[in-house]
Amino acid sequence: MKKVLVTGCFDMLHSGHIAFLNEAAIYGDVYVGLGSDETVYDLKGRYPINNQNERQYMLEALKSVKKCIINGGNGIIDFEETIDIIKPDIFFVNEDGNTPLKEKLIKEKGIKYIVSKRKPYQHLPKRSTTSLRTINTIPYRIDLAGGWLDQPFVSKYHPGSVLTISIEPTIEFNERSGMASSTRQKAIELWNWGIPAGNPQKLAKILFSYDNPPGTKEFSGSQDALGIVLPGLNNLYYHGKYWPQKITSIHDEFILNWIENHLYLINLGPRHNSYCVLENTCINKSNASHLADASEECWDSILRKDLRNFGKAFRKSFEAQVKMFPNMLNSNISELIHKYKDKAYGWKLSGAGGAGYLILISNKDIKRAIKITIRRKDYIF
Repeated sequence: MKKVLVTGCFDMLHSGHIAFLNEAAIYGDVYVGLGSDETVYDLKGRYPINNQNERQYMLEALKSVKKCIINGGNGIIDFEETIDIIKPDIFFVNEDGNTPLKEKLIKEKGIKYIVSKRKPYQHLPKRSTTSLRTINTIPYRIDLAGGWLDQPFVSKYHPGSVLTISIEPTIEFNERSGMASSTRQKAIELWNWGIPAGNPQKLAKILFSYDNPPGTKEFSGSQDALGIVLPGLNNLYYHGKYWPQKITSIHDEFILNWIENHLYLINLGPRHNSYCVLENTCINKSNASHLADASEECWDSILRKDLRNFGKAFRKSFEAQVKMFPNMLNSNISELIHKYKDKAYGWKLSGAGGAGYLILISNKDIKRAIKITIRRKDYIF
């Protein structure tokens, strides 16, 4: 039998895990490289419900698992030592766990790389650890352009807009990935399963205040709360304050469908605890002005559904962000961007960078990329 290596945290073992491991077993004997308790904390900002020894015991009790080894490394590539121990023929990964860095490493080692479609068993619901921890419909958010202008220490130099879209939790998006996951956790604390009925801007103010209690030193920008609560596409105009002076919302189905059809996410994994974007910054009037101008170009291109110019402005917005916050970009991400340059009109990172998702604007289907669903206007107020 061939040796098949799978890796992951496998916290709160559920039917989705079982279906994944059973699918892997089709290809040979399954060996699990298990993320340690410290790795879980480093990647997700919390320790697992079940410790590493208990998770190892449960996995080895499954008929589809030959052996489980606790990985000795850290981060999303914590399994290099395990590869040397197991010497697998196949590395099997689900769509959520697929990253270009993993694929590159595995192929360099001469191991076959297979991506699962993560299909639930027969009529069982699709499960993830996140959905079991917090079964809810609270969205994530993506900032399309102008990110950082919601911080007064940037918009005081030049006013401008942050463009956000509210994203349905259709998959288990990474925590610490720049999609307002920490603010989303605060929303879950406040509202449990979903956003309540009411005036969305008032609800966003409540969430922003809850997310930034008295004594907060580094504020989460209000685009996080607004991006989660406001459905559709939103233009948030800032001028030196935490709350935008003006909010313009778009709910046109043709525009929202157009964005969904041309937006692709490449999983880079979550940011590490040690990552800090607020170092080596170059925030000034010129750089803030370039960011604001790119955001305005992006908005106009979306309204005209001009994909080529949308991609160009999307890229310009990211480049303006990187000029002010150079730590957003590293050599691995630059190398990955180069790989997709001939497939996309524009690219940027979700949130503050360092990891998360590489977001591409393209008229071509991007292999193994994640598609998003924008939340529609479905509330009453």
